[in-house]
Amino acid sequence: MRRSDLVRHASKGKAVRTSQIVFGERQHLLRVLDSVERSALPAARLDQERRVIEQLIHARTQELNRINPGWDEKVGIVLSAEVKPEALDQLSRQAPKEDFYLLRLISEHPKVGAKTLGRLSHHPYSAIRENIARHPNSDASTLSRLSRDRSQPLWYLVAFNPNAPAALRKKLQERMRRLGEKSATQ
Repeated sequence: MRRSDLVRHASKGKAVRTSQIVFGERQHLLRVLDSVERSALPAARLDQERRVIEQLIHARTQELNRINPGWDEKVGIVLSAEVKPEALDQLSRQAPKEDFYLLRLISEHPKVGAKTLGRLSHHPYSAIRENIARHPNSDASTLSRLSRDRSQPLWYLVAFNPNAPAALRKKLQERMRRLGEKSATQ
């Protein structure tokens, strides 16, 4: 788990669980359920463990729906081959910032538009910004801004994005070359 998967509420100082975390837990619980069901447990114990695990899975599903109502359906729309860029934009606008998983899926989608990527490029989750820095639909202004991001070295990803302005790409690739030469002499 990345530290950026947790969002701190300044007023309370407590970490908020994002959809990335909750979804991961639910997926893990589904694998545990599968493992339990394939095991040679006595019937009564198998039923008891199945019931407990299913309750935990249901609780995670409810938590995902508290983060973003209809969460599974929205993820299904994003993963659909027929999804339109307009639907991706609408889902990204409606999603709360804590829905890291859905927004990450949108930020890496091949049909997502440049305006949507530009808006999402301000999101606090680093994986979303990384996706946008390498995305072939990102526009030059978004890539230029991301190359100056001090919170993480996105410039490296921007250096290889063909939509980055040629002069910027050249400058970033030169920086990469200098860093490579510097590390080779050390």
